[in-house]
Amino acid sequence: MLKLGKIAEKQRFSIFVVLMAVVLMAAGCSNGGSNSREDNWISIEDRYTPDSNTPAWKLDAKEETTELTWYVNADWWNTDFGSDVVTKKIKEDLNIHIKFITGDDTKLNTFFAGDQMPDLITIFDSNSQIAKKASTWAMPLNELAEKYDPYFNQVAAADTLNWFKLADGNTYGYPNYSNTQEDYESGYIPAKTAFIIRKDVYDALGKPDFSTPEQFEKVMNDIKKQFPELIPFGFNSIGEGTGSLGDVLQDFIGVPLEDENGGFYNRNLDEDYLTWIETLNRVYRNGGISDDSFADDGTAFEEKVKVGKYATLLLDGTPQQGGNLQIFMSGNPGKEYIAIDGPQSTVGNEPTLNQSGITGWMSSYITKNCTDPAKAIQIFTYLLSEEGQMLMNYGIEGETYKKNADGTVELLPEVKEMQINNPDQFKKDLRMGEFMFFGHDRHKALSKDSFPESIKQMQEWGEGKLKPHFVLENINPEPGTPEARSLSTINTEWSTTLVSMIRAKDDAERESILNEYKDLLKDNNWDNIVQIYSEKMKANKEKLGL
Repeated sequence: MLKLGKIAEKQRFSIFVVLMAVVLMAAGCSNGGSNSREDNWISIEDRYTPDSNTPAWKLDAKEETTELTWYVNADWWNTDFGSDVVTKKIKEDLNIHIKFITGDDTKLNTFFAGDQMPDLITIFDSNSQIAKKASTWAMPLNELAEKYDPYFNQVAAADTLNWFKLADGNTYGYPNYSNTQEDYESGYIPAKTAFIIRKDVYDALGKPDFSTPEQFEKVMNDIKKQFPELIPFGFNSIGEGTGSLGDVLQDFIGVPLEDENGGFYNRNLDEDYLTWIETLNRVYRNGGISDDSFADDGTAFEEKVKVGKYATLLLDGTPQQGGNLQIFMSGNPGKEYIAIDGPQSTVGNEPTLNQSGITGWMSSYITKNCTDPAKAIQIFTYLLSEEGQMLMNYGIEGETYKKNADGTVELLPEVKEMQINNPDQFKKDLRMGEFMFFGHDRHKALSKDSFPESIKQMQEWGEGKLKPHFVLENINPEPGTPEARSLSTINTEWSTTLVSMIRAKDDAERESILNEYKDLLKDNNWDNIVQIYSEKMKANKEKLGL
């Protein structure tokens, strides 16, 4: 997700720095009043007696419905609660009502600057300053479990709890899709990245080879001539990063994760990768990449996926786009998107596709202002349990799915029909596979119906191409350090550099842009950052026994 305007981005970063200062100041002043942990522990003596062998939500005798406010740091999150099959069942089982609030980093930071913290918070960067300072605003899950719901320790992964443990020995946040080495080796984790092409385009062109830069460029020119109404090549919405043109493309062509000594390797400057960026530049100059693709937000990108506007697409997050791909597939038989090998390394590297690592994706916390922390930890336990996982993935047994004799799961015919032919209604009425605060791929492996038909072939293509990126997780410099500030500048500049190289008017301009980026590295503590990266990579290996 890319920053197209340097000035605007620097202004946004400055605002973020100011807000983070407010966050830390507020956190440092939260020793009394409503932010005090001592004020937050409630008595459950008249409700239930905790039992390590029974989840607390089954014991809790509280009669009135618990009202909780849950902030999710994402504008796109579905805020409905209680009107679909999944959340209605959660509401009934736990006797709760959740009011979801959504927003961006600015809105998140306003909570810390004021005194109206929500009961629960979900963020998407476990390496952020907010996450690092969780002990100042969140309640420790290990203590919550001990006091209110010891069954939590039976459903939470020990490795994940240890990975998220802070310096004080407590764990405050718990993620979804936290995968260990064992999970990767199990074969349960499907690939989420693919180079896809419309089947009608692929067939019309004689199933061409895209593997080399020369072949890729030729096919893009052929598409432009034979299918002028389509965008020859597309990619994920750039936004404030690199879409699928940065580390996603690097993974696709197998750029190494570390150098020959096991230290940090600057993948952005890998010659193999830069060869493909040069190729994309030529494709752009020939009209094979639309200028709109660099400016489209997530919604605009999804609308084009729905109508099959892209002839080819380097797509990251196939499950997230599964509904949009299904809409196009259902309405255009024979034109559906399929995964093919696509661009390949010019030096013989195999793909090293990434998936969710042990850090996971979205991390959820119970704040010190939570009005009922006992009920809040029950939510964590419920959603992490087998019962909650089955509900989130498949709904209710007998109503939306059935279990087969071999232990596999199958959606009922009418539900399957809705998934295929009316995905919008499926999402609105059922919400299966979407409400995934603590989801994990191992439960999706129970059924062929876990994912829409539109992405199954893409997942099959990706078998054997995944490689854990554990060594690169959480290696950024500590927030607030000079290296962290330099890295923010570097990352912002890289986003702009990447797009500018692809849109360069000629080879000379592209090389000049790249050289400016290399000079920026020298001027912004890059050697110190690399040293920190390498040290943290070594620590990751030791922590995971790699």
